[in-house]
Amino acid sequence: MPSTTEIVTFGCRLNSFESEVMRQLARDAKLENTVIVNTCAVTAEAERQARQAIRRLRRRRPNARIIVTGCAAHIDPIGYDAMPEVDIVLDNNDKLQAKSFSDTTIPVSARPMIDRFHERARAFVQVQNGCDHRCTFCIIPQGRGSSRSVPMGEIANQLRRLAANGVAEAVLSGVDITSYGSDLPGRPSLGHMVRRVLRAVPELPRLRLSSLDPAKLDQELLRAIAEERRLMPHVHLSLQSGGDLILKRMRRRHSRAHAIAVTEKLRELRPGIVFGADLIAGFPTETHALFTDTLSLVKDCGLTYLHVFPYSPRANTAAARMPQVAPAVRNERAACLRDAGAQALSSYLKTQVGQHAVVLVEQDQRGYSEHFAPVILNEPTAPGSVVTARIIGATKNELRAEARTSCVV
Repeated sequence: MPSTTEIVTFGCRLNSFESEVMRQLARDAKLENTVIVNTCAVTAEAERQARQAIRRLRRRRPNARIIVTGCAAHIDPIGYDAMPEVDIVLDNNDKLQAKSFSDTTIPVSARPMIDRFHERARAFVQVQNGCDHRCTFCIIPQGRGSSRSVPMGEIANQLRRLAANGVAEAVLSGVDITSYGSDLPGRPSLGHMVRRVLRAVPELPRLRLSSLDPAKLDQELLRAIAEERRLMPHVHLSLQSGGDLILKRMRRRHSRAHAIAVTEKLRELRPGIVFGADLIAGFPTETHALFTDTLSLVKDCGLTYLHVFPYSPRANTAAARMPQVAPAVRNERAACLRDAGAQALSSYLKTQVGQHAVVLVEQDQRGYSEHFAPVILNEPTAPGSVVTARIIGATKNELRAEARTSCVV
């Protein structure tokens, strides 16, 4: 009998990958009438949403077994176990073990692999986990532990398996992927790994990278961005702030000038590349002047896609003990950054009209270009297809395009 397990995922791409691993383990174990909630702890709002979802799930499925896991459950297992709706709490180590989902021994590799992503044309692939740094606002190291890298051979095998099952694009994901390789023999860098897996898996059309620390872009990664056409021209940077004083108080390892220099260098190496960034609004001690340093970074770095977070105090972090910015001010500044991001995206999309794009179709007529621009095609196209398209129009949020031909990138 097939598994009837429902997976509810919060948070990052790494959580998405791990949810797919759990989906496979639940399928192997033939679990029935089970819901797995994979939580996130990056903000208090993420935890609130997870708890709300758990209560809602219990009302919707009163007879189901509810398993809660992920970073929030790992950090506060007692709190989640105390919820009357929860049957089992699994930490981040146990959630990827077959024995956690079955009373019998199921043959499984040391690191379970997936064939494809549930209802997705793009797949996220874990290459690293944990973090050795201690940014003052971040609780994730408490949920993920120290940095550990997946050996290159295992990454290549996973990508090969996905490509064989029709996946056209994979996103290499982790907590801090620029630290990749520091714990492996020979200490290969992220750039070395990217170039080697691209050579090892020529059948994979497209590869992307998840969030990068601008302080740790190695020379081989810069070469890969410049030379590897299958590595998409879209880089997401973990910037967090544009004010040097705030960056120091965050215990980040880059400066404002370094962030700008990185984007300028990458544009020189890969003309047309686009940038996304994570930005925090209202970090403790942030004055209006320091906030404007972050706001102006959108223009100075030429950012197109913004992930904006109002600062969220997390217990047992250094930032939670600093003088706090009022919640209303945090939210106001976050809204201002989001407005700047919306304007930047709209401006960029207008420049693409009349150009050609290579689009990975994700749902019917919708997909993403190589620059990660959302595209709606003029006719239905099979999900998972990669097509060339001519951009014929733009709204504030997406491009409209005429599909031309299916292609191999």
